Amino acid sequence: MSAPVRTTRLITQRRRPRGMPVPEDFAGTELPLVAPAEGQAVVENLWLSVDPYMREAMDAEWELGAPLEGRSIGRVVESRSVGLPVGALVFHREGWRTHAVVSEAEVRVLPRYEGVATESFLGLLGGTGLTAYVALTRIARLRAGEAVYVSAAAGGVGTAAGRLARLLGAGRIVGSAGSPAKVRLLTEELGYDAAFDHRAGLSLSGQLARAAPDGIDVYIDNVGGDHLEAAIGAMREDGRIAWCGAIAQYNAGCAPAAPRNLFDLVEKSIRLEGFLVSRHRDAQAELEEFLVPHLRSGRITDRLSVTEGFERTVDAFLGMLRGENTGKAVVRLGPADPEPVSDDTP
Repeated sequence: MSAPVRTTRLITQRRRPRGMPVPEDFAGTELPLVAPAEGQAVVENLWLSVDPYMREAMDAEWELGAPLEGRSIGRVVESRSVGLPVGALVFHREGWRTHAVVSEAEVRVLPRYEGVATESFLGLLGGTGLTAYVALTRIARLRAGEAVYVSAAAGGVGTAAGRLARLLGAGRIVGSAGSPAKVRLLTEELGYDAAFDHRAGLSLSGQLARAAPDGIDVYIDNVGGDHLEAAIGAMREDGRIAWCGAIAQYNAGCAPAAPRNLFDLVEKSIRLEGFLVSRHRDAQAELEEFLVPHLRSGRITDRLSVTEGFERTVDAFLGMLRGENTGKAVVRLGPADPEPVSDDTP
């Protein structure tokens, strides 16, 4: 048995960014790791998630000099908790570090689905997939045969939304992305019927009209700004907009101008609803029941954009903000996942 871990490497935020964050906004350090108290365990992180919401957290929410937070998957390596046995794989939010001391109330012991990779609990089975699922089923209430438009479609939520929309019976699925290569990926690999490059210098409204000539019923908004304006213009009557994110304003210092056609929401009886996935945790079991059979069968795969090594966590985060990832952006810290043990209980 290896000696108990007594230090942890971690990343802190050293200053508030001005616009796009830079590496100098962060600092790495190594600190002693306190011994777990009764009811606690030491977790060695294997996977870290980097997400767009973290950019907003940098402006005020994250405390300077303190360890940062984020979705993580780790293995229990030392325990004083009956519910957290050594070897258990757990989901928690003590990210941006190599090891963490957690209590049972702070983690979820992950089920082990045969044929499904553990890291999918940061992707399609994690907050990313849950965001897309809630957007489609609870907020937009997608119906079979309807046309769907997804912005930032090659990102984590976007790739999940396209796949889930297809499984849920959508008709035409259209996406926008930031490069010709991503556009090809959407249509050739990820199941989108049409896609366009929003950086091509052409009118967003015109490109969307060509991709969805009969209009759209549902818009999954990850961008805001001019993408939202274009989607409102393309909406059919009684359309629904699920607003997940606003990449267009994260580094701008101020929000972009409101869509000029907002009154179309009234004229077309369109419903726009923003939401936080944290308020829909009760949908997790439903998501797993729906998706696990499709993942096992190979009907869909979880596309992750993997950065290797804890020391490259900041690189992964900044690359995600620049749109360099295709699919969910994650960082792999540890060795390959052990052989899964079949356990189909959610």
